Amino acid sequence: MSIFRRPDYQSEATQFLAQLKADKPQLQAQQVAGRALLWDKAVDRELWQDLRAGRVAQKPYVYYAYSNKKQ
Repeated sequence: MSIFRRPDYQSEATQFLAQLKADKPQLQAQQVAGRALLWDKAVDRELWQDLRAGRVAQKPYVYYAYSNKKQ
């Protein structure tokens, strides 16, 4: 046994999450379904390529009123 080993400590947050997962075993499946709903999307690479090709470059400072007149 190492002299630096700490006792098995679990914070209140870790204990809460462990208890929550024990009480609701379907929680993991619900989390996966929620992630799939928001984040896991099929990417149409051709569409994104077309969108990027059609971008118009933004001027360096958008709040400045550019004019063609020279003073």
